[in-house]
Order: sequence, then C-alpha cells, then structure tokens
Amino acid sequence: MPSFLPALSLTGADVLTKDGFVCRPVGVAMGQVVEATGLPEVDLRGYWLMPGIVDLHGDGFERQVFPRPTAPFPLPAALAATEREAAANGVTTAFLAQSWSWEGGFRGPDHAEALMEAVLRHREGAVVDLRVQIRAETHLVEAASRLIAAVERFRVGYVIFNDHLEEGFQMHRGNPARFADWARKAGLTEVQLLTRMEAARTRARDVPRALCMLASAFDRLGVTYGSHDDPDAETREVYRMIGAKVAEFPTSRRAAAAARAAGDPVVMGAPNVVRGGSQAGNIAAVDLIREGLCDALVSDYHIPALPLAVWALVDQGVMALPAAWRLVSSGPARVLGLVDRGEVAAGLRADLVAVHQETRAIEMVLAGGRVAHLSGEAAARLASVGRAVRMAAE
Repeated sequence: MPSFLPALSLTGADVLTKDGFVCRPVGVAMGQVVEATGLPEVDLRGYWLMPGIVDLHGDGFERQVFPRPTAPFPLPAALAATEREAAANGVTTAFLAQSWSWEGGFRGPDHAEALMEAVLRHREGAVVDLRVQIRAETHLVEAASRLIAAVERFRVGYVIFNDHLEEGFQMHRGNPARFADWARKAGLTEVQLLTRMEAARTRARDVPRALCMLASAFDRLGVTYGSHDDPDAETREVYRMIGAKVAEFPTSRRAAAAARAAGDPVVMGAPNVVRGGSQAGNIAAVDLIREGLCDALVSDYHIPALPLAVWALVDQGVMALPAAWRLVSSGPARVLGLVDRGEVAAGLRADLVAVHQETRAIEMVLAGGRVAHLSGEAAARLASVGRAVRMAAE
C-alpha cells in the first residue's frame, strides 16, 4: 500500500461543504481530513476542492478485461488500468458492476467469483477503494445458494437484482442484429444464447422463492440490495416489499416517483445526462433530476461521464455546481451508508478532488490521504511544498 501524504494544509481553494463553497484550509494527515493549524501549506488558489466521487455502479471495467470479446486480459492488469482511469476522473470509491447471469462466460458465476477474489487481492495495494457490486439475474435460481456464499466469502456489500430475460426475447424477435451482437459479446452463438434464455424461463415459478431467500440472507449479512431497470411503480413496489430498497436506473417517471414516495433512493446513469437521454430510449435522467427524483449518478458504462455529467448539469442551468457534485459524492455515499466519505469534514477519509477553476481539469485526487492522480499546476505546487519540507528537515 502506498504511503500517506505527509501532514499538509491545503489552502486557498474554494472548498465544497454542506453549506456550499467556503474558502478555508483543509488539513490532511494519516489518511483523514484534520484541522489545518500548523501544517505545511499547499497553495490551491484557483481550485475547487471537493469530496471524491463515489461510483456505485460501473461496468466499463469489462473493456479492460475483454478489450475484444475473444481476447481476455489478466484480471490484475485490468483492475490496475481501471483504478488509474477512475482516479484520473476523480473517483475515489468505485463499485465494479459484475453480472451474475445465466449468460455464462464473463457474466457468469465462475467469472464473477474470479473477479471478486481478484478485487480482494488488488485492494491490498490499491489507492482507489475498489469494490464489487453484483448484478444478479433473477432467473439464475439454481445458483442462489452459491451467490449467498460468494457474497459472504468475498465481503460484497451491494447487490442489484436484474431481470433482462423478457427483454432478450423481445430483442430476438424484433432486432436480430442486436441479438446477434449480444450473443457474440457473450462468446455464444445465437442458438446457444436463445437456448440459455429458454432454459432460464422454465425456472420462472421459482424466482419469487429464490429472491426471498436471497433477501433474507442479505439482511443477515448487512448487504444493501436493490433492483435495476424497474419499468413501473408496481415492479418497484414488489422489490421494495422484499427489502430491495435501491431503485437503480428506473426506466419511467412512475417507477422513480414510487421509489421516492417510499423513501427509497434513486440511482441514474451519468452517460444518460451527458448524452441528453437514455441510449435505450428510457426516461432522461435530467428530467428526474429536475423533479428532484434522483439521489445519485453513477458511471454505468463510462467512467469519464461522471465529471462530464456534473458540468452538463451546470452548463444547462439544471443546478449549481455544489448540488451537481453532491450527486456524485455525498449522494451515492448516503445510498450505501458510507458515513466516512462523500464530504470534506474533519474525521472523514481524505478523499479529495482538486479541480482547476479555469480549465475544469481534475488535477489532484487524494484517496484516503494517498495520491491517486496528480497533474498540471497542482502537481507543481504539491512538489514545491515537498521540497520545502525536506529542506526544513535537513
């Protein structure tokens, strides 16, 4: 594990607090935010200093593991590349969204367990806090006990229930080219993929019982769980009744409003904001944000979309920078109850992002008080303080 930064005071920046931006020094020592009195100073005038981004759902790492469907790369190298990309975009906590699906291959249980084990090993020397979110397909009922065991063994704290089976059948009937592409990415022929779908559908009657068993086990283990792509209020209510509180990517306003009415958090994709709408034709995330029906934004399939979504919301006049940044920091931290991060406050993890106010470039990222990313003028300023501290010590 890389060493902590020496105790420092970050001064001159506009610091994002609960009350908005305040120009005040921020102390960093032993991985935490501390009082800044008497510490060597790093001049961050001209920067915003904001809490690190907490990404609750990102499957972009799949491109690092499988840059081509038939060309896998070793997991340690893929995780290292994912960590670097996350850090460069201000992400200090990243949940890798790994499928647990009847599709098999890199979305099946074997690969999921390999990834969970690799992430645990990677965390020993990582700076960014990499974790795993499991996207569990509801019709893989025969692997429910195996999923519970894996979640417990690999200390997974976040599971989302998916049901993409009927969507797959609709794709097979109405969009054969897209279905063929899906099969190719799964490493299957179209016939093989359709056969797996049909086998999964025969287990539909067992799905409710399996979901209840999973929910009970997750409650016992302290796992947060939710649902993905709820199409309507009725579906959201079914998942809420078994304890799946997080509404991830609801596809309609009614589903999002039902979650909010029940006090359940709503999570949407940052690429949806950046692109001005859903690539799948679902509700636009910005519409939910305008109505106050979105609690957090996540990277989904593209990590750089997180800071880009913040600036899109600011530039479109949807919300000011403090509120927009909270959608990627304190908002997602609250969704999972991560009480030690998401804000810049004494006693919390020193997860900090310094953004140049003129260029909007992310130039310094500290994750748990360790340097995760450093570039531009911020690098020069931090280096100059380091030289001064060494000279004083000599």
